[in-house]
Amino acid sequence: MKKILITGSSGFIGKNLINYLNRELYNIIPFSRANGFDYNVLDYNYLNKESITSIVHLAGKAHDLKSVLNEQDYFNTNTNLTIKIFDAFLNSNAKSFIFFSSVKAVKDHLDYTLTEDTKPSPISAYGKSKLSAENYILSKLKSTDKQVFIFRPCLINGPGNKGNLTLLYKLVSKNFPWPLGAFCNKRSFCSIDNLCFIVGEFLERYDFSSGIYNIADDEPISTNDIIKLIGESINKKSLIVPINKYVIRILAKFGDVFKLPLNSDRLTKLTESYIVSNAKIKIAIGKELPISTRAGLIKTFQSFIK
Repeated sequence: MKKILITGSSGFIGKNLINYLNRELYNIIPFSRANGFDYNVLDYNYLNKESITSIVHLAGKAHDLKSVLNEQDYFNTNTNLTIKIFDAFLNSNAKSFIFFSSVKAVKDHLDYTLTEDTKPSPISAYGKSKLSAENYILSKLKSTDKQVFIFRPCLINGPGNKGNLTLLYKLVSKNFPWPLGAFCNKRSFCSIDNLCFIVGEFLERYDFSSGIYNIADDEPISTNDIIKLIGESINKKSLIVPINKYVIRILAKFGDVFKLPLNSDRLTKLTESYIVSNAKIKIAIGKELPISTRAGLIKTFQSFIK
């Protein structure tokens, strides 16, 4: 039986992944600070003593929406901790390592389709720290025959997930009109169901090449279509109002000054396009993803119903 160590196991992805993996195939060791574990013990001696066969490294600092973290906070966890655990893996008897990076390690903003060949140039400390960890891992690949995978998921959604999708849901559920209908965009999402399926495939099989893989659902979707999906999921009519873009941008500037819900940063997140190609990972797996973009989003929205 394979023994899988999952760091960051108390987070959204970790909890879902543990629930997904077949306990008859895997002996899972959940590992996180929230559960009282100390990452300092994760050296090669610990991995060998526990007979770990694979590591799924989820632990990290996510985007800081409250702006209380400094740049070093990101590098301490996203880069330095990853290096520590990866070095322990290389010196252990474990066979495979999955590092969860992010598409933000490549680009914070995008006006074309992101592939694994896109040259990275992140702006945020979050993206830079993830890229720094990626570069370290990639620098060691030629000197090991172990399986090493870098996953770059885009916007992950699923029951219990929070973020801008929660804001959109609240607007529709309270019958507020969506005022950004004049903006036409396309964004890639990643259902937690598809994400867990992909991780399961990589843990079960041995025919994957080490390297970087984007993770995304098949179909990008516009924010306007998301508003419509929310309405469908709660049986409410969604009202989309195409207010002039110039007027909206002026209002967002006011939001920057007076700390209003709509500011320039949130406007960008809600209206920009960010399309991620999943072609490489789908070819590697050779199977269709279990859930569509729309079905995954509807499942998420229905989980918000109280």
